[in-house]
Amino acid sequence: MARITLDHIRHAYGPKPSSEKDYALKEVHHEWEHGGAYALLGPSGCGKTTLLNIISGLLTPSEGKILFDGADVTGRSTEERNIAQVFQFPVIYDTMTVYQNLAFPLRNRKVPEADVDSRVREILEMIDLSDWANRKARGLTADQKQKISLGRGLVRKDVNAILFDEPLTVIDPHMKWVLRSQLKRLHRQFGFTMVYVTHDQTEALTFADKVVVMYEGEIVQIGTPVELFERPRHTFVGYFIGSPGMNFLPAKLAGATVTVGRHKIPLERAPTVAANAKVEFGIRPEFVRLGREGFPIQVLKVEDVGRQKIVRTNFEGHLLTAIVSEDAEIPAEPHVTFKQSAINIYADSWRAETEG
Repeated sequence: MARITLDHIRHAYGPKPSSEKDYALKEVHHEWEHGGAYALLGPSGCGKTTLLNIISGLLTPSEGKILFDGADVTGRSTEERNIAQVFQFPVIYDTMTVYQNLAFPLRNRKVPEADVDSRVREILEMIDLSDWANRKARGLTADQKQKISLGRGLVRKDVNAILFDEPLTVIDPHMKWVLRSQLKRLHRQFGFTMVYVTHDQTEALTFADKVVVMYEGEIVQIGTPVELFERPRHTFVGYFIGSPGMNFLPAKLAGATVTVGRHKIPLERAPTVAANAKVEFGIRPEFVRLGREGFPIQVLKVEDVGRQKIVRTNFEGHLLTAIVSEDAEIPAEPHVTFKQSAINIYADSWRAETEG
């Protein structure tokens, strides 16, 4: 396992980039710890696979350096970096058996056969393919082949890092949950440095210790699942994390009071905001409280999703979503209040820091 340092990395696919918009990956300068489990999360085209391929050595960055444990590996191949990578679509040897596919990386490194057998059988059990060990890979289903590819990435114990590029795309939903749980267990057991690319927030939040949220080629926040939920640093993080995402309402700010429409809402502390910034009031639906007191709203729609209801309302001409329990009463003349500690203020899309 390795400490991975991304030293002012930037990348453009075209020659001679002349402006920031020419870069598929804007400047990244971060250090990822030994044995960390990280997820790169964001929509298609946000730069997460570009960053993963730079880490693996499949791509050389236009600018900056990448270091493993302080050693510059920018010009080294994937093999020289001692990286295992699992791709979105399975890469396996069809003419080999399942067992032989998993054993191949170990035999290639002259691992003693007894150790090969022990490790391969452990991985076969983990990916639920023990009964298929002697079957040729050619005849297997797409999800079984991806399990082999996943197992090949996990079978070596000597790698600096294991990189996963949306590896569960072709896996059925139940097996996705099982494999994520098994990956977490393996990480706790062996302490591999793992980097997992996905556009699925559930995969990211259940797999990773730290989630790296990317948007338009930029890292907008690195944090734990709790930090991303409670204190999104950028409006995109608030929108992308959570279901439904965070409410954002245009607002005006004066000291420790934010005004939405006609209503003044007190804050715990006064945020620091530039004079001409576009201000938004951010609140998670979970922290919007419906009742008979507070600010008047109009209920537009109630969606019953089992254990809870999603209530869509009109608040001062803007859509405001609340989440309430399945047995909660919605008053005939509903009002709304907000959990004060859960309010976030944004200036030009970035979370405003508070004084004190």
